Amino acid sequence: MAAETDLITLGRRIRHHRKKAGFTLDQLGARVGVVGSQLSLVENGRREPRLVLLQNIASELGVPLADLLSGDAPDARTALEIELSRAQRGPLYASLGLPVVPASRSLPTETLESLVGLHRELIRRANRAVATPEEARRANTELRLRMRERNNYLPEIEKIASEALAKVGHVGGALTHRSVSLLAESLGFSLIHVDDLPHSARSVIDLENGRIYLPPASIPGGHGLRSMALQAMAHRLLGHQPPESYAEFLQQRLEINYFAAACLMPHDASVRFLRAAKERRDLSVEDFRDAFGVTHEAAALRLTNLSTEQLGLSMHFLRVADDGAIQKAYENDGLVLPMDVTGAIEGQLVCRFWASRAALHRTNRTTEFYQYTDTPGGTFWCATQTGKTDAGEFSISVGVPFAEAKWFRGRDTTVRAQSRCPDESCCRRPDDELAERWRDRAWPSARLHAHILSPLPQGEFPGVDTLEVYEFLESHSAT
Repeated sequence: MAAETDLITLGRRIRHHRKKAGFTLDQLGARVGVVGSQLSLVENGRREPRLVLLQNIASELGVPLADLLSGDAPDARTALEIELSRAQRGPLYASLGLPVVPASRSLPTETLESLVGLHRELIRRANRAVATPEEARRANTELRLRMRERNNYLPEIEKIASEALAKVGHVGGALTHRSVSLLAESLGFSLIHVDDLPHSARSVIDLENGRIYLPPASIPGGHGLRSMALQAMAHRLLGHQPPESYAEFLQQRLEINYFAAACLMPHDASVRFLRAAKERRDLSVEDFRDAFGVTHEAAALRLTNLSTEQLGLSMHFLRVADDGAIQKAYENDGLVLPMDVTGAIEGQLVCRFWASRAALHRTNRTTEFYQYTDTPGGTFWCATQTGKTDAGEFSISVGVPFAEAKWFRGRDTTVRAQSRCPDESCCRRPDDELAERWRDRAWPSARLHAHILSPLPQGEFPGVDTLEVYEFLESHSAT
């Protein structure tokens, strides 16, 4: 598209200077050695001219070659023509199956302005309607790969979080609700707990009145409230603007989650804690979790932020539903995750023999479950904890290659499994006798993973009912 756009601009600049010089297509073509119809293709951005032809055109028109190659439209009318041509060549317009309206000089300016305005609105609405399931999965895959390249570590956000905590005098230990409130005050906000938040929003920021609305403070434990408040503040500290694409929405969500984790488990205090545990060969998500008063999942994810850059350890993280489907995952240690043809991992089933699924069948789940698993990609050690929500059970796993298990508590486990996945004979393909017994005699109905397949509702902020939010703010602004 960028190349096509450049050709359109180039062609329009040639036409502008040709008409200014008083040449017809045939006249200029005769001077530069091409027929007028070929020159017309160049002016309409449908043929890329050779450099020699461009030099000859510039010479005959009496303008510098750099002038023809400029990326700017020569006048406002031409700028509209270029924008219309660009829009009609885009995939969005092509998907409508409508005829192309030539952006010619004979097109009345009022008509041209109307058409360009319609295309702008069409593109704006398409961007607001983020995202189709395919787009969502593709964007999520791209983000996961980028974070793997960075070892899941964002030093720029670590710095912002450290500076924010320094303002309220927090240096280590569990971050209190009071410290979170002080941090909000330092940014000019007060935390307000309400029981009528919009159904589509986890929190709402009132920029006009300096308020951050959160769920009721009576939520048991309140761990999530600290994180919600920090995530809301992160949007302001990180300078976020309303996302223009689903990929940008995902990036912003990752960044606010990272900021909240960096506040709840401060960088320097966390690194000191983890390095000391590594020296004792006693690294444990459970201890890390308890030291900073966070959830097991939050501690496990934070460990992936710091493990490679600060501890020299590559590792993986998995959150797996009770049916074996991946809900969230990260790896930079060579673990081969199941994925579809697009590279997406969300919703894919992990091997039945992996610790993340084996742990869900244990009777005693009060402590972590440890296991070594031999896979085609090598042997991995994993520590897994299980949990439960209204949506069902899940497991949280962190793991490392066999050689790195020596640093972790639970390395002496005797539990060992073997996985041949993605070979279907490992745990997915029924044996011949069972297959023969039930082939053509069964018709199951799949349980869909709605959170993976469903697009988010359209709106300025993906997934948020804007009208509901604005009505909520209006009702509270007078209090």
